[in-house]
Amino acid sequence: MVFDLSGTLPAKAGGFLPAGSLLTARQYHTATLLPNGKVLVVGGFGSDGALASAELYDPTGGTWTNAGVLNSDHYLHTATLLRSGKVLVAGGYRSKGAPTSIVEQYDPATGTWTATNSLITARARHRAILLSDGRLLVAGGTGIGGASAGAELFDPATGTWTATNSLTTERDSHSATLLPSGNVLVAAGFGSSVTDSAELFNPANGTWTATAALTNARYSHTATLLPSGKVLVAGGYGIGYHSSAEVYDPTNGNWTTTGPLTTARSDHTATLLPSGKVMVVGGSGPDALASAEWYDPVAGTWALTNSLATARFFHTATLLTNGLLLIAGGYDGSDVLSSAELFDPAAIVIRLSNGKKLPGGAFQAEFSNEPGGTNRVLVTTNLSLPLSNWTVLGNATEIAPGRFQFTDQQATNSPRRFYHVR
Repeated sequence: MVFDLSGTLPAKAGGFLPAGSLLTARQYHTATLLPNGKVLVVGGFGSDGALASAELYDPTGGTWTNAGVLNSDHYLHTATLLRSGKVLVAGGYRSKGAPTSIVEQYDPATGTWTATNSLITARARHRAILLSDGRLLVAGGTGIGGASAGAELFDPATGTWTATNSLTTERDSHSATLLPSGNVLVAAGFGSSVTDSAELFNPANGTWTATAALTNARYSHTATLLPSGKVLVAGGYGIGYHSSAEVYDPTNGNWTTTGPLTTARSDHTATLLPSGKVMVVGGSGPDALASAEWYDPVAGTWALTNSLATARFFHTATLLTNGLLLIAGGYDGSDVLSSAELFDPAAIVIRLSNGKKLPGGAFQAEFSNEPGGTNRVLVTTNLSLPLSNWTVLGNATEIAPGRFQFTDQQATNSPRRFYHVR
């Protein structure tokens, strides 16, 4: 549980906690989960322009550290974890605002960046999907002349790019999803106009085939592969901001509308959680949004969780190996952000009441929970620490059915103390 002393938050499942600050404020960056459990954040656009810096988040200590400097600045690029464990960063815009074809790799074993063969076509706002055979498909995006239908394949074994057949439609700000069949679903986006079209890439023969159109034309939406093998598309921008959502069924190639988001949004993130729910965070609607909600594929409905501490869009969301979701950077409508937050799907934010200082400086407070339960209280002054490093205060005392009280004897001279209940 995360406690709210203001009393303004209702009891909702899921809670956000601070995760320390990035070394550099950034938006339009990428975040990639490495095999060692750390998260590599690359490039983006900062307060002073395009970035060539990278940094690592370590969940075990809750720390951010420098991960070297790329050979070029990149934003609105892609970053893909290859089977080798290396991360391939491709394309994007550079500081002068023109798409680039520059490609480079990060090796976590050595912590170094190495230039590799360039894309055949300079592009940004494209999509990169690691195929079942280990090759990387890059499709669409914005090139020198505008939205592109071009596609190419990277072979990590040879380090070379090869042109493949073009998309049937020029598009950027689209989505691309690897299906269980090994085919890739590319949906919607923006070309000469906002499109509702969708198509499938077959890696076996390099062909694109049109599939059923979406119910709503959109771009800057999200697409998430569900445990059922279906694909959830949510939000985005079309004729205004979308709250609509729809599901693609690969078995029949059709789209079906599902429950709408509680809040219309684009430029948000969507992450499949271990529970099978899809977590949508932040976005623009048109102002920066702090709200978050999750989708239940069984019920086809959305439910609000507790909100971010800071409204943001153009951020990243990375599911950590411990089941927490790391939200990093972005833009709040006025400033580029360096802040990061962790979402705990199991947390419940409740209200503390009767909080008071006791003689000698101890802090005492009460909260409500299930009657007869055992509630162990932990405390820390550093929210970035894992729970294993928090101090155990002991069990809260049930002073009335469902009403619990605890006392922190060590609160004297500590301006900030954070509490967690198990």
